[in-house]
Amino acid sequence: MKTRAVKALQQTFKPTGQLFYGWYIVASAGGLQMLASLLWMQSYGAYVVLLQQEFGWSKTIVAGAFALTRIESGILGPLQGWLVDRFGPRMILRIGVICFGVGFICFSQVQSLLSFYASFALIALGSSLGGFATVMVAIVNWFSRHRSKAVAFSQIGYALGGMAVPLVVLALEAFGWRTTAMMSGVLVILLGLPMAQAVRHRPQTYGDVPDGVLLEDLSGAGAQPARDYTAKQAMATPAFWLISFGHAAALLTVSAVMVHLVPHLTEGLGFSLSQAALVITLVTGCQLIGQLCGGVLGDRLDKRLLCVICMIAHTVALLILAYASSSAEVVVFAVLHGLAWGVRGPLMVALRADYFGAASFGTIMGFSSLIVMLGMSLGPIVAGLFADHYGNYQVGLMVLAIAAFFGSFCFLAARRPVPQAVPQRG
Repeated sequence: MKTRAVKALQQTFKPTGQLFYGWYIVASAGGLQMLASLLWMQSYGAYVVLLQQEFGWSKTIVAGAFALTRIESGILGPLQGWLVDRFGPRMILRIGVICFGVGFICFSQVQSLLSFYASFALIALGSSLGGFATVMVAIVNWFSRHRSKAVAFSQIGYALGGMAVPLVVLALEAFGWRTTAMMSGVLVILLGLPMAQAVRHRPQTYGDVPDGVLLEDLSGAGAQPARDYTAKQAMATPAFWLISFGHAAALLTVSAVMVHLVPHLTEGLGFSLSQAALVITLVTGCQLIGQLCGGVLGDRLDKRLLCVICMIAHTVALLILAYASSSAEVVVFAVLHGLAWGVRGPLMVALRADYFGAASFGTIMGFSSLIVMLGMSLGPIVAGLFADHYGNYQVGLMVLAIAAFFGSFCFLAARRPVPQAVPQRG
């Protein structure tokens, strides 16, 4: 048994006797996502509390900034995907990292709502170009048989960033939000550029192959090479739209929790800012565990059905949070939501790549992002509007839970396109 496990690890990480370069790309992708998670995505809720205290802005206004950045990223998606497919991810990552860092520096100087929104637009541009969508193109091209694991391992960086949010909160309390934002911008540029340099586009350009070994050399692997769809061909299939709307429904819950969990815990349940940060740490710790499980399970089981289970778990978690009146219930929410988020995350990339191939993956993901961004942008606004109207988050969380439940049916119906429906590419 031990020999078999060692052999499996050898085939995964060192198929030719040395570490496959794709895993260096995975590590760099994880580092870039960790920066985005730690300094912005997962920390934004803490900034929300301090911005409201200083400027007196409503929950809807501060959530609107986050939502607009997601809309910007969604609209940018098709162009970004085409640019990455055309010029490779490294150049796009460099541009993104610089924009991300400069955006934070500008954010540290805001004095008005207009400058606040403008700085966040630059942050959104940078985090999009220098983050998830760009690095996933490289990973999808460098991995086939181990694609779910590679995506999952790269997203561990995002989870680690969330677990380290208490460090950002400590900086916010010790130095203030302006100094913390300034330091964040400098850190992004200093650490992000070297990591972007390590990312490569396609293995064939460097005399390598996906997974580091030819498929026919893997006896009994059971994997089948994916047919490469163009973006136009992919969008002609029901699966493209069903996966996109299911993904959007999932991000309704994720984005709302990102922006409003800290305010909900501090205002509605009497948590301190530090205690709320610990809940975020628990969520992302469970997300990390879920990612590892999702990476392994996704390469072995039906990714579509795993997504259905995760959406139901998101639904239950939000309902628990809506009616939570004790710390124990908040912990149950954090565990359920984090595990569902973690397992589902890598499957979103791997499922599309399995269905549509790697050749035009960036463009396909870009067009899909036009739909996905609806969930990422509407989630915080819906929760904020209900909270401003009712004085609490309960109704908004219930509405988002219902949306997540209906999203499970999208994944259930998203079956692999039949090959005969796709014309041969000349």
